Amino acid sequence: MKLTVFGATGGIGQEIVRQALDAGHHVTAVVRNPAGLTVRGDALEVVRAALDDPEAVRPAVAGRDAVLSGLGARSRKDAGVATRLTRTVLRAMEAEGTRRLVVVSAAPVGPAPEDDGPLDRAVRGIVSAVLKDVYADLRAMEAEVAASATDWTVVRPPRLQNRPPTGRYRTVVGGFPPKGRFIARADVAHAMLALTTDPGAVKQGVGVAD
Repeated sequence: MKLTVFGATGGIGQEIVRQALDAGHHVTAVVRNPAGLTVRGDALEVVRAALDDPEAVRPAVAGRDAVLSGLGARSRKDAGVATRLTRTVLRAMEAEGTRRLVVVSAAPVGPAPEDDGPLDRAVRGIVSAVLKDVYADLRAMEAEVAASATDWTVVRPPRLQNRPPTGRYRTVVGGFPPKGRFIARADVAHAMLALTTDPGAVKQGVGVAD
């Protein structure tokens, strides 16, 4: 497939690029600073672009089979970037008629597991309060995605860890795995790539966790 990855210098984004190349896909990585992308490959095209102009981004999404996004705030002071930058991606995709989009959000933005225990509810409440601006940004981003003309999927992981991929994670379409507290960034990337070709995940939020 021909894939475009936004947020390609982030922890999840770099894993998406790496795993997609290993799987034999052609990857276009859209970055602000090419030096931040450590992945290399013959099937990798690196495009330098600031995500403030949909017209500048259109060539990077034209004719692609899917677009994957790891865009999001890296700290509380960056809250707002997920909505603003994703809006640019959406406008570019709609202008080019590119349909498939998979984006990363966060578990607290989606529904809690039905059998959430007191500890999980308490932790979820504390984290949501501390990072309320970040999660408000992600909720707004999800609303923009859901209102778009794309065939979207929103992937919602819990706390992210820098660990090698395991391939042993759980996904729940429209919900979240019970007692899912952690996941490797590499496994989130693996899930996003797998969901790209899953018709059951179109226009759905998908919880993913160990």
